[in-house]
Amino acid sequence: MQFQVKGRNLEVSDAIRSYAESKLAKLERQLTDPRVELELAVEKNPSIAQNHVAEATVWTTGPVLRARQASGDMHASIDQLADKLERQLHRYVDRRRSKRRRPARAAAAASAPGTMQGMSDELEPRIVKTKQFAVNRMSSEEAVNQLELVGHDFFVFRSDDSGEVKVVYRRRDGGYGLIEPQ
Repeated sequence: MQFQVKGRNLEVSDAIRSYAESKLAKLERQLTDPRVELELAVEKNPSIAQNHVAEATVWTTGPVLRARQASGDMHASIDQLADKLERQLHRYVDRRRSKRRRPARAAAAASAPGTMQGMSDELEPRIVKTKQFAVNRMSSEEAVNQLELVGHDFFVFRSDDSGEVKVVYRRRDGGYGLIEPQ
């Protein structure tokens, strides 16, 4: 396991580094050669009670797992972070094992019509954040799994078949949608 620890507003001691490595080593049992990047931070705002923050990104051959936890103690933040990453990993492994759930879920999504609500004319659209990331080649099913693991409402990927950029998104009725360019 490749393990990297960064500190923001704090000096990462060897004790904290070894504690975090021992907690996140549980992930290595179920993943093949994961690369873990852990960022530990202390928020300097006095109004924030849970100012010890632990953020982790785990790169694997399959999914990319991300989690963020905050508490009043760095050890507690690392414990909660490790638990959260384990839950994400178990969810991914369970979905890969049970192939029966996918056809049932797709049929339920097709039978229930969804409704779209328009945006209000009073609000002006504005871009408040710009983010760049690598667009990996994968199937639509793998993209849906990534969407669930990351916890966002949509996921951008490059199709294995055509190489085109596509988007999968979570619908309000519980199903998934796929946006393809023409």
